[in-house]
Amino acid sequence: MSKKIVVVNGGPRKGWNTDTLLTEAAKGAESAGAEIIRFDLFRLEKYTGCISCFGCKREKFKGHCICRDGLTPVLDAIREADGLVLGAPIYLSEFTASFRALYERLIFQNLTYTKEQPCCNEHMIPALLVMTSNAPQEMYQGLMDNYQRTMNSFVGPTKVLISADTLQLKDYNSTDWKWTIFDPEKKKKRHETVFPEECKKAFEMGKELCS
Repeated sequence: MSKKIVVVNGGPRKGWNTDTLLTEAAKGAESAGAEIIRFDLFRLEKYTGCISCFGCKREKFKGHCICRDGLTPVLDAIREADGLVLGAPIYLSEFTASFRALYERLIFQNLTYTKEQPCCNEHMIPALLVMTSNAPQEMYQGLMDNYQRTMNSFVGPTKVLISADTLQLKDYNSTDWKWTIFDPEKKKKRHETVFPEECKKAFEMGKELCS
């Protein structure tokens, strides 16, 4: 039976950095025989982050978020998956609000508040966390380390792929404002030389989820 890999895109821009890397990771998993179930958070029905209802702490619903909205099928799919690929760009020093909404509910449903068993997730799965940012990699390394530690504890063994200093536009001169903080030519060169290597890495890391 083929493994089920859930791929979740927490970015809004189709065909750009985050979307491309997640697609490559999915292709890698597919090459190893996996079935891909994909969700694009910006295209789902309305949803929210954790509403702190504590329903997931009740014995009857333990480990299950009881809030029913656009994220419910995503959480249900992850619960039944054999692996997870999750990614988003950085906006204002954090992942997108859409990503955070899912992350809150994915983690909090498995948090028990007990010393004896901090996590009630009995179905830990390997995960790949993808981050894209127009800033240098070292700026968000600490942030990613924190996310990785948390996902290791509540989702499963998590690997991280960071694509930093990314290209945001095909032509920085096409706008009616100046992008003086960036070197457009340097970003374009990086996108042509480094980003394809990151895509290959995403492919291999997606493939590894099935091993």
